Amino acid sequence: MIISIALMLIVPFLCTPTTSSESKSEGAFIKKTISSHSIVIFSKSYCPYCKRAKAVFKELNQTPHVIELDQREDGWNIQDALSEIVGRRTVPQVFINGKHIGGSDDTVEAYESGELAKLLGVSAQFKDDL
Repeated sequence: MIISIALMLIVPFLCTPTTSSESKSEGAFIKKTISSHSIVIFSKSYCPYCKRAKAVFKELNQTPHVIELDQREDGWNIQDALSEIVGRRTVPQVFINGKHIGGSDDTVEAYESGELAKLLGVSAQFKDDL
């Protein structure tokens, strides 16, 4: 009797189909966002690595479209879907013209090598404090 009551309470949570539809919804949101903006950063407002990646674009006088996952109710779900798309759960995740650049280190490396400026079609002026 106790087991059947426990199962009645647990099974609905295990069988809810919203997880699949939510991940499709968030995946669609991610893809639409990436295709609608030339620079997209999936970020968390308090994250020092995210701030570092955003600073690179400021140096290039570029304004990225930033999705602050910690300031959205669906942020955790978006981060899960992002993980499925790019294979990483960490933030930031940076996209330029639909191409996944990577995280903070990848973005800074692309900036320092001049690759980021080339992708954006701008000239780079380097600063050593990134």
